[in-house]
Amino acid sequence: MEGRNLTLVMEFILLGFSDLPKLQGFLFWIFSVIYMVILIGNTLIIVITQVDPTLQTPMYFFLGNFSFLEICYTSVTLPTILMNLWTQNRRISFAACAAQLCIFLILGCFLLAVMACDRYVAICKPLYYPLIMNHKVCTRLVAGAWISAIPVVIVLAYQIFSLPFCGSNKVNHIFCDIHPLLKLACGDTSLNELSVYIDGVLFGMAPFVLILVSYTKIINAILKLPSATGRYKAFSTCSSHLIVVGLFFGSALIMYVRPKSSHSAGIDRILSIFYTIVTPMFNPMIYSLRNKDVICALKKLLIK
Repeated sequence: MEGRNLTLVMEFILLGFSDLPKLQGFLFWIFSVIYMVILIGNTLIIVITQVDPTLQTPMYFFLGNFSFLEICYTSVTLPTILMNLWTQNRRISFAACAAQLCIFLILGCFLLAVMACDRYVAICKPLYYPLIMNHKVCTRLVAGAWISAIPVVIVLAYQIFSLPFCGSNKVNHIFCDIHPLLKLACGDTSLNELSVYIDGVLFGMAPFVLILVSYTKIINAILKLPSATGRYKAFSTCSSHLIVVGLFFGSALIMYVRPKSSHSAGIDRILSIFYTIVTPMFNPMIYSLRNKDVICALKKLLIK
């Protein structure tokens, strides 16, 4: 690094959709509508799981918490994207960028694993379900899902933002994410990239493997049920969760676990839009349209 001028980076510029100047207004209104759908859809699920007596079960307790997480998860990135599209001022401070990355990573996928465990107990151990999944246990599981990643995320963010940044401060992405930031760092970032990869495997693959194991046992138990009606009902209670798991993990794991050589700004941007914006938009629809209890609760709420 000798003989090279280093500039202390105090802010970043999120390039976002700057390469599509003619579509700025269109994208703003599209993302605004999507954000409203996410807020309204997930808020409705939170409300009905709180006020409807028939939905006072562990499954809907987790669903309400998941909807709240989806609102927080989306609100970390979408308002910034909308502001950048509307004002064309794409600057974000160093501290705000670090905070955005931390919060985004903390709001990860552990709650989906908790929901899979809930379905496993409900289907594979139905007689013990009320005893095992009592309110105290459910509360602890949700709290653990929210805070378990905090220490690792803080260490990871510290490693990234303690790197020297030189040259360009333009982040070729729609929000402050790991790989676009590492591209701006000076010197050798191979250890940081290895750390990101390991964290991605541990905190991405571990919940995914737990979900796979749970559903392997669930499917095995369902297939042993004597009646076709019983098998259908059991599958229907799990299908919505499986669809959400596939949408989220499919795009997120491709984003963070694939080799560095396959990363490109365009592909990363599309994948990010999918698991940060598109999936949270469809989640309320998936859970409501495929769940008779939720539909009935919505109808009662709308009538009132």
